[in-house]
Amino acid sequence: MYVVDDDVSVREAIEPLITDAGWRAETFCSAQEFLNRRRLQRPCCLILDVGLPDLNGLEVQQRLASAYTEMPIIFITGRGDVATTVRAMKAGAAEFLTKPFAPDALTRAVEIAVQRSRALLEEKLALQALQDRHQALSRREREVMALVVRGRLNKQIGATLGISEITVKAHRGRVMRKMNVRSVAELVRVAARLGIDAPSAA
Repeated sequence: MYVVDDDVSVREAIEPLITDAGWRAETFCSAQEFLNRRRLQRPCCLILDVGLPDLNGLEVQQRLASAYTEMPIIFITGRGDVATTVRAMKAGAAEFLTKPFAPDALTRAVEIAVQRSRALLEEKLALQALQDRHQALSRREREVMALVVRGRLNKQIGATLGISEITVKAHRGRVMRKMNVRSVAELVRVAARLGIDAPSAA
């Protein structure tokens, strides 16, 4: 767990709570110190003060939005307002706690955030594995796959690509094997996750 707060007394109060609950805590006194820290791909969450002296918590959230979607943020603040809370929650914050907060409120929020992080990380790694398999296909195999998931028959694929049906079947077999699927329906689901066109209605 990562804790970012410029108040040393807050960091010293949160760290044992996290440790006693069975997690490992890393504390930071500024947003920049945290942002400079190399983070591993593992279930985690960020406990983040809104009113930091360098970057505020919402700015940190924005910076992390695309690269670290699997790291839920629990905001803490001593002077929360409705507008800030709404902005944080709309941007995906896991929780927003006003100081002083009950210790069990924080540990419950962390537990939920870690469960969410684990699910998001598993999904991210699964998608990366699919992307790696797709990248391992040859250019022709990717072309065949794209036409298969659009519902094209081997004869139609052959005509589109200017190759024989036998060659289409060979490419198609390699696609199924490399993508680790056993049916066209499964290949279509994989393609949808990769952002490849689904079968046409025609």
